Amino acid sequence: MFALERQKRILELLNQHGSVSVSKLSAEFSITEETVRRDLEKLEKQEQLLRTHGGAVPIDSGAYELSLEKRKNTNTLVKEKLAKIAAQHVFPGDTIFLDASTTTFFMARELKKMKNITIVTNSIRVINELSSQSDIKVIAVGGQVSNNQSFVGSMAENTIEENYFANKMFFSSKGVTLDGGILESNEQECAIKQKMLKNSGEIFYMCDKSKIGRIGFAKLSTFDQIDYFVTDGNFNDNWNKIFEDTNVKVIKAE
Repeated sequence: MFALERQKRILELLNQHGSVSVSKLSAEFSITEETVRRDLEKLEKQEQLLRTHGGAVPIDSGAYELSLEKRKNTNTLVKEKLAKIAAQHVFPGDTIFLDASTTTFFMARELKKMKNITIVTNSIRVINELSSQSDIKVIAVGGQVSNNQSFVGSMAENTIEENYFANKMFFSSKGVTLDGGILESNEQECAIKQKMLKNSGEIFYMCDKSKIGRIGFAKLSTFDQIDYFVTDGNFNDNWNKIFEDTNVKVIKAE
């Protein structure tokens, strides 16, 4: 079996069983464990899976953050749609928090049309996108630069907590579940968003349907901390009950 065929089969087994082990793959393909490890390493570099001690798990296991470029090119049309609808809730005179998610980056493009708004953000991409707009005031929170092209760490957190209040916040996350609430897979980004939540008036959570039911290991927010759930997803009675109990308004992107 050629390497490409073998790697395709590894992904099939991973999807079927939820995990794979080096020893079992070695036996299945009649190859050395070192060859299996090289296959797994190559697939991890392609962001097809996440290697663990002795094997691998699916990349969407909740504990892994896709690279910036991979996320930027995932569900692009839906994110642009959510961004466009969210931007309709921004008006002249508003001060808003934008997190460093890819959805808010698309929202920043929509906000170029606006005048007399102030944006406080930890996203370097949002800063670059809007810095040349003379009618928009952009405030960068500063701090350590992450591989997500964002400012994180205690300096950024303290800058938000001690210096800025926004009448609206727009953010996204790794996923959301009925039991867990809004979840993240990056602790530093999670901490930044929590400071923004604390110092915000109306709060808009932007979530494409692929994130509904997706798990992240870091608890970001409960439902009663947000005001609006901007999504293209559909919900059953259990979800609708949660929204009713917590006074969350769902804004559908059709």
